[in-house]
Amino acid sequence: MREALGASTKGASPRVRELFVTAQARARHRDIVERAHALGVVVRQASGRVVAELSETVTPQGLVAVCDPIDVPLDVALGGQPRLSVLLAAVRDPGNAGTVVRTADAAGAGLVAFSDSSVDPYNGKCVRASAGSLFHLPIVLGVSVPATVGRLRENGVQVFAADGAAADDLDDLERAGDLARPTAWIFGNEAWGLPADILAVADRAVRVPIHGRAESLNLAAAAAVCLYASARAQRAAR
Repeated sequence: MREALGASTKGASPRVRELFVTAQARARHRDIVERAHALGVVVRQASGRVVAELSETVTPQGLVAVCDPIDVPLDVALGGQPRLSVLLAAVRDPGNAGTVVRTADAAGAGLVAFSDSSVDPYNGKCVRASAGSLFHLPIVLGVSVPATVGRLRENGVQVFAADGAAADDLDDLERAGDLARPTAWIFGNEAWGLPADILAVADRAVRVPIHGRAESLNLAAAAAVCLYASARAQRAAR
C-alpha cells in the first residue's frame, strides 16, 4: 500500500484512485490514510467482510487500494536502457512470477516483461508476492518472446535463457566476464522449462550449477541466482 501511494506521490503510475479501509485498519494505519487523503484519493470505510472479499486473501490487512494499470509499452521500458532485464515465458504460477519481480527489483533490473502466455501480474497473489516491487520498475505485458528478444538485441542486450540442461555453466560465464554486458534473462515455466523454439532464439542457454544432491532449483530461486550473478558482474565492471 505504501509503495502504491509512494508512486502516486512521485506523479508516476500507478495513481491510486480509491482506498477501502476497515475501521480497525484506519486506526492502525493512520499514516497511510492521511497520505491517501493528501493525494486526493477517495477513502471509503468498509466492513471487514467487504474488504476481505476485495482483497482475495485469508488474512487481509484491512486496506485495499484501486490503482491505475502500471504496465508500459516495451519501447517505453527500453527507453530507460536497462542493463538487466527479465522476460517471463509461460510462467503461470502467480507466486513465482511475483517473487521474480521482487527479486528483479532487488537486483536492480530495469524491466520485467510477461509473455502473452504468462500469468497476469495483476493477479492478487502475484501482486502480494511482489511485496511492492511491482510498483518500482517497468512492467510490460503480453509480449511475444521472439519479437521481444529481437528488440532487446537491437538495443545492444545479450539474451540468456535459463535452462537446467544447458551446456553453459553460470559460474563459467561469470569467470569469463560474459555477464558484465547488458543482459536479459528468459525464465520459463517451472514444470516444463523453456521449449526448444524459445531456447533457439536466445544467444545462449545457461544452467545454474547444482553442487549438491538436489535435483533442481525452483523458478524463483534460479532467477535469484542468475540475476544476482549478472548484477554483481555489471557492478564490478562499472
